[in-house]
Amino acid sequence: MSGWGRGRGGGWKSKRKDDDDGHEDGGAPPKKNPKRDSSSDDSDTLLVCDISKNRRVSVRLWQGKPVVDIREFYYKDGKDLPGKKGISLSMDQWNILRKHVGEIDAAVDENS
Repeated sequence: MSGWGRGRGGGWKSKRKDDDDGHEDGGAPPKKNPKRDSSSDDSDTLLVCDISKNRRVSVRLWQGKPVVDIREFYYKDGKDLPGKKGISLSMDQWNILRKHVGEIDAAVDENS
């Protein structure tokens, strides 16, 4: 079995070179406000399926390239909106995942 999901100290390596937060004044890091591309809308999105009440799989264009998007949605002001929880897989990542479906199924069966 690989070292995935081992928690603290279980093989995950930090990308930081040290524990410094990178801010000389010692203050909190600035909040990040994600930029939304005003040209991206639902016209480039193809809903593939709902996998639960609030989770969907879709294929959409991101920066001109197709991605498989698995995401949670929430309802606000009469609209279903995408949430932060989710993942967008590039075609290379999607193809790798597809190649390993049998191994994933076997691991699920083994742990069920």
